Amino acid sequence: MKKQFFSMMAASIIGGVISVGAYTTFIAPQMDIQQKEENKPVAFTKYENSPKRADYVIPDGMNFVSAAEKATPAVVHIKTYVDVSSRVPRNTPRFFHEFFGDPRGGNGEGQLGSGSGVILSADGYIATNNHVVDGASKIEVVLEDKHTYTANLIGTDPTTDLALLKIETDNSLPYLAFGNSDNVKVGEWVLAVGNPYELTSTVTAGIVSAKARNINILRSKTGLSVESFIQTDAAVNPGNSGGALVDLNGALIGINTAIASKTGSFTGYSFAVPSELVKKVMDDLREYGAVQRALIGVQIQDVDQKIAEEAKLEDIAGVAIVDVNPQGAADEAGIEAGDIILKINDEKIESVSELQEYIARKRPGDEVKVTVNRSGKEKDFNVKLKNTNNTTEIVSAPKNSSEAIAALSADVKPISEKQAAALGLNGGLAVTKLQPNGKLYNAGIREGFIITSVDREEVTNLDDLGNALRGKSGGILIEGMYPDGQREYVGIGL
Repeated sequence: MKKQFFSMMAASIIGGVISVGAYTTFIAPQMDIQQKEENKPVAFTKYENSPKRADYVIPDGMNFVSAAEKATPAVVHIKTYVDVSSRVPRNTPRFFHEFFGDPRGGNGEGQLGSGSGVILSADGYIATNNHVVDGASKIEVVLEDKHTYTANLIGTDPTTDLALLKIETDNSLPYLAFGNSDNVKVGEWVLAVGNPYELTSTVTAGIVSAKARNINILRSKTGLSVESFIQTDAAVNPGNSGGALVDLNGALIGINTAIASKTGSFTGYSFAVPSELVKKVMDDLREYGAVQRALIGVQIQDVDQKIAEEAKLEDIAGVAIVDVNPQGAADEAGIEAGDIILKINDEKIESVSELQEYIARKRPGDEVKVTVNRSGKEKDFNVKLKNTNNTTEIVSAPKNSSEAIAALSADVKPISEKQAAALGLNGGLAVTKLQPNGKLYNAGIREGFIITSVDREEVTNLDDLGNALRGKSGGILIEGMYPDGQREYVGIGL
């Protein structure tokens, strides 16, 4: 028993010695090292500070940097103002001021809105959207370097939602060269450059999602609106309107115009007017002050499966002619209702929007070869395009207010304050005499009609009417009422 006790004591002593030795030899030093490590200052991750990134290579077809550097200096911020002393009634509802701010300041001007524009030439011509400048009494252009200019409105085209501005400066402005939107392919990368929410020089990227899109956003007053948009998924928001859509070479391939959204903000798709159409409209406005619209003179619709089967077409594509305008270009060339347009100048036409864009690039007097399917056979017709007045002449926009008012072919005079108050108007112009076969006469207007607005712009006096009509061409919308309170809306062509 004693032997067993002493054996256990000896084992315990030996075990303790071993434990102390192990702690002293192995564990204690390790804990000391760990304690020292914990007391060291924390070091942050090191990053490469060299300004040159030799290992940074941009893959082919992904060089957004070069395109952005070319585009941003040529995209401007546009601010528009309205003369509220004549445009805003004194009893304007309170919510107007809460939403827009009270514009009735000391100088009688209030900001109407803002958007973007693209410099097209070194001497200061700028493209933007018509809806950006519509109704403005003053237009300011802010360059990327923050220099500000007051712009002159050269002309507008509501049918394509485009407008041309001019600022007076030296011939050294950065500008974008036109690219060919016909060569743009679905799936290629593009950049949208503009001023969304007044965040200047904003660049977003996306791909071309589709071409020749019609989204029925340009509410036509004359049936002449052209919608053949380039659709992209580059983020575009309010303020981007009128800005640039460029390819990866930095060439202008479109003017950003609209978004498809239920919220008013970007939700996935944006739309741009293709550059080939923009170039033609800008050239017209610069040279003539008015867009030269060419027409075939037909009522049309897209070909569907039923039409394709009846016409025995190989593809469900083309444009079906529903009706032909008497003495129009198509009528004189021999085209008939029921024909299906397959090609223009040997280029395949698959939809109404494609046809409208192609013809909108032409001018009255131009000739095009139209290939149609008639009773299963293809036939070619040479069509000499006409203008909205059914002639082949080039038209010019009125250059001044007097010329603009004279274009209505009617005599007008301001209504009295008493009559305006009785009708709940701020003012207006009564038609006192109509010239036979004049613009208003042919539109069905009767003497006594009171003009209250032109293209949604309020008209209270002769100066208002002249300003609203000056520089306009093509279709315009005139709104007003008769002395008995009957309202009337008419579209006329200038």
